[in-house]
Amino acid sequence: MMMGSLEEDIADASSVPEDLPEVVDDFDIPEGEEIALENREVHLAKIERRVKEHQINILNPPREGKKLLVLDIDYTLFDHRSPAESGVELMRPYLHEFLTSAYRDYDIVIWSATSMKWIEEKMKLLGVSKHVDYKICFYLDCSAMITVHAPKYGVVQVKPLGVIWGKFPEYYKPSNTIMFDDINRNFLMNPKNGLKIRPFQKAHINRHKDVELIKLAKYLRLISKQDDLTNFNHKHWEKYLSKLKEKKRKKKLLSNSSDDHDPSNNEAGASAGDAS
Repeated sequence: MMMGSLEEDIADASSVPEDLPEVVDDFDIPEGEEIALENREVHLAKIERRVKEHQINILNPPREGKKLLVLDIDYTLFDHRSPAESGVELMRPYLHEFLTSAYRDYDIVIWSATSMKWIEEKMKLLGVSKHVDYKICFYLDCSAMITVHAPKYGVVQVKPLGVIWGKFPEYYKPSNTIMFDDINRNFLMNPKNGLKIRPFQKAHINRHKDVELIKLAKYLRLISKQDDLTNFNHKHWEKYLSKLKEKKRKKKLLSNSSDDHDPSNNEAGASAGDAS
């Protein structure tokens, strides 16, 4: 628990929520392993029930024409296992800069596999809930998740984006949604919309060298103008950035080369020399 929390908030956030699912798994599914679950009727029925019954407290209304960014908390934005005197010490570097950048093109939703009280407490201590440069659309907790049966792994919990799409069909859909999480299994129902972020752990050692959010902010800007985000293989997001960087480098070299061979530049230089 982070220092600085009120005792009553700590008690509430530390208690086991009544709506916590019975099955909670910590293991992850290896990256690159495909498990076809997204179109199974039993899972789609669970999503439909969540759409009908789950209540969402909208903090800030969806914005017309914006894409959707869904973010995990633990090990994605925050190191929840390391000891610290304040929540800021465990915050992933450049968090507020990242959210400010993303907010230009994306509505932002926080989805964590914990209780709503704990999500609210974390967002408050990290300064996210009332930041002036960006706004969070709403929070989702463990009660919005569903359990699925994967033949090789048994029953696991996942975050089905279909719950959000069903709640806000006029704003969000598969083509304009991307979700960051440090656990692959949370993407099982929506494999084309998930990007696995490197987990932020051992904050005291890594917070001075972790630049994951800076690079991901660039990636979000890169894909923000595309009509369909599922056309990207988000597993290779760093390769897309490298190609873009190389393309810009070559363009700059060509531009400099053209300037060097432009007679008008030489004439201008000679005139300047004469004037001096």
